[in-house]
Amino acid sequence: MREALIMAGEKDLDLVEVSPDTVPPVCKLLDFGKYKYQMSKKQTAGKKVDVKEVKIRLQIGTHDLELKVRNIRRFLDEGNKAKVMMFLRGREIARPDLGMKVFDKLSQMLTGKFSIEVMPKLEGKSITMVIAPGGK
Repeated sequence: MREALIMAGEKDLDLVEVSPDTVPPVCKLLDFGKYKYQMSKKQTAGKKVDVKEVKIRLQIGTHDLELKVRNIRRFLDEGNKAKVMMFLRGREIARPDLGMKVFDKLSQMLTGKFSIEVMPKLEGKSITMVIAPGGK
């Protein structure tokens, strides 16, 4: 054990006990700060949440909207966020209130545990809304 401590000191590394229950105990020479950093990176990589995009139109049919809601629900069940986008073209730009009605209808059709992270808002020629899993 003392030899391992001396070796660790010479190489400017840490002596980490891997298996203390065995005889003799198993130790490893490594940079403990670097090891902790790598482990935290692995944990944050596991928590990564994708944002899936769903595009809809102002003149969307009921069945098509149901299909989009089903896809959104699947994305939320997988733990991803869903970004719903509506692009307004031509004369549709003059009537964004009709687009907001479609978003209201969509949020009523969507059931389960979710939270609206970004309420529908008009940004230029498009209306966007972000839905996250959990909450409510």
